[in-house]
Amino acid sequence: MMLLELEQASYRYPNGGVGLEACSLAIRRGSRNALIGANGSGKTTLFQHCNGLLRPQSGVLRYAGTVLDYSRSGLRQLRSKVGLVFQNPDHQLFSASVQEDVSFGPFNLGLDEATVRRRVSAALDAVGMAGFAERAVHNLSFGQKKRVCIAGVLAMEPELLVLDEPMAGLDHAMKTEFLAVLDGLHAQGITLLLATHDIDLAYRWADYIHLIDSGVCTASLPAADLAYRDDALSALGLPLPTVVELQRRLTARGLLPKGLLPRTHSELLTLLDNTYDGKEAPCC
Repeated sequence: MMLLELEQASYRYPNGGVGLEACSLAIRRGSRNALIGANGSGKTTLFQHCNGLLRPQSGVLRYAGTVLDYSRSGLRQLRSKVGLVFQNPDHQLFSASVQEDVSFGPFNLGLDEATVRRRVSAALDAVGMAGFAERAVHNLSFGQKKRVCIAGVLAMEPELLVLDEPMAGLDHAMKTEFLAVLDGLHAQGITLLLATHDIDLAYRWADYIHLIDSGVCTASLPAADLAYRDDALSALGLPLPTVVELQRRLTARGLLPKGLLPRTHSELLTLLDNTYDGKEAPCC
């Protein structure tokens, strides 16, 4: 079932710049999605359409099969279901303490204090920040700020979490921890859509990959199919995932059987170990 659908959406900024041009995107409920495109390709503009911050000048946005009407109540309902996390956490955090910031959204929904406290506690626990409720926001690290941003959105209990370049500014260890947080949220039933420049990350993590260029979604496909879409990637100036390149070269040299498509380096190493367990690999 499609949870969110943007159909033939176009949007131009007041200066005439194209944000989206007849762009269509469909997100399946319960899936993990990666949106890939260069800077200026329209990723942020598309995301701002997903929760109604921007309204398409033509085309429609559907959520759970219903066309958004952009009334106050319609937008309120959409934003309670679709949470948007910006690339720079300082653009999203504005309260003095972590607890105040995460509480802001639920209080705006008119929820009672006991319900808000329960939601805030659950949200902070989900992102590994349970012990930081009283911490001043300005004393947090960059990665911790990103987690608090997610907690603030989770406290609204969304069905779809949209993250704009969530890995930007994170080192390798922080990225690993952040992905573990996202996988935990996915396991709870939350649908995920994130923008990234990292083709290797998208290939190993996502269920579906969506390519965007000049405001147009040029392809949407199961992540595993990316190994066969050299054309779609090269059209955007993107390389194949590294593990695909390695698999192709090893297969061409007879070091791997044909038809195997590992999506991570650890899967590739396991295939090699299983292929040559107790045997000597042929000389190259």
